[in-house]
Amino acid sequence: MKFFQRPERRLKQWGLALLLAASALLPARADVVPLNHIVAVVNDEVITRQELAKRYDEVVRNLSRQNTPLPPRNVLEKQLLERMVTELALQQHARNTGVRADPTLVERALQRIAAQNKLDMAGLQAALEKEGQTLDGMRNTIRNELLIARARERDVDNRISVSDAEIDGYLQTQAQQGAETEYNFSHILVSVPENASPEQIRERRARAEDILAQLAAGADFAQLSASHSDAPDALKGGNFGWRASGKLPALFVEALKPMQPGEISPLLRSGNGFHILKLVDKRGLDATLSVTQTHARHILIKTNEITSEADARNRLLQLKERIDNGVKFDELARLHSEDASASKGGDLGWINPGDTVPDFEKAMNALQPGEVSAPVQSPFGWHLIQVLERRDQDVTQERQKLMARQAIRERKAEEAFQDWVRQIRDAAYVELRPID
Repeated sequence: MKFFQRPERRLKQWGLALLLAASALLPARADVVPLNHIVAVVNDEVITRQELAKRYDEVVRNLSRQNTPLPPRNVLEKQLLERMVTELALQQHARNTGVRADPTLVERALQRIAAQNKLDMAGLQAALEKEGQTLDGMRNTIRNELLIARARERDVDNRISVSDAEIDGYLQTQAQQGAETEYNFSHILVSVPENASPEQIRERRARAEDILAQLAAGADFAQLSASHSDAPDALKGGNFGWRASGKLPALFVEALKPMQPGEISPLLRSGNGFHILKLVDKRGLDATLSVTQTHARHILIKTNEITSEADARNRLLQLKERIDNGVKFDELARLHSEDASASKGGDLGWINPGDTVPDFEKAMNALQPGEVSAPVQSPFGWHLIQVLERRDQDVTQERQKLMARQAIRERKAEEAFQDWVRQIRDAAYVELRPID
């Protein structure tokens, strides 16, 4: 197992406010909506009116924090219900295909969220209770997010490949275009179902054209995104943040290139549906980069049903004592490490900043060459780390190839993910019932 960054790192980046706004399946309080009934059936599970009302209240709080004008309640509830249906279908797919959320990872995520908000677990519970929520509800939210992330990793991310020819082609294109550009933009998607009929396509196009007309008349982009967009970031105003051009579909890049900040694109058509873009800002990327690289090796002990956290840590303490008494690090790594690097004596080669998970990098950066760490915990288990040497390196060419690979992979993965979500949603049995 590699300990480098993986999709679940997104859990680490959650703040308390985001989780409070994102919870879809937390139990509702009885005083929110007195009368409860089923508003949607998804395969063999249901979504209730109280669950929808709870989600509505959370999203309204989040939109208010962002100063986003609120859509009409009936419009936002319809949008939220569709999202809850899709989320539940994805969770069901994950469970039905053998994906499980490791309880240890769920608890670690809770602890990180508390630490990020400078709270202990009791403080986190108190903060949640002020919002009418519970620790168990947050655990359920994290568990469901992990299920979807694991299923995406297996079904989508692990099937993406990038060839050397694609990298060379990407770099050649960038060289012809000059310095790469980053775009900060917002996005509205009106999705089109797979194998849609001509009537469905016309109906979706009409919806998208109506949104575009409202924008031309001065309507707020974030409000229309929250009301009508089918994109995952719709409830954040559709904002993508900064994205390098190489990480975006060619369709988006061609539309954004001539635009000025504040301008809105014409209607764009892709395999997923109809898109509208609003350019917030753009900037050029610095083409050169010098970084401090670290040459390190490690010994990894994983935790599981047999090896507890305490057992893993104690094993590493014993190994460190042997290293301190003269036993060679690489010999013990070959015998005891549970990482793929074991056959190389735990050697990880030269590591750039950001290559490893934060817990590992922080501990590694604190070491002097030749020094061995105390046991270090990361999402992958427990490590002993030894720094061998450091150097300042001009990694411009290496970085360009790495960034090209990452950009192509991210672009392919995002497109494949949207297709995957659409296929699962279209394959699910869904019955929508009156909300009120």
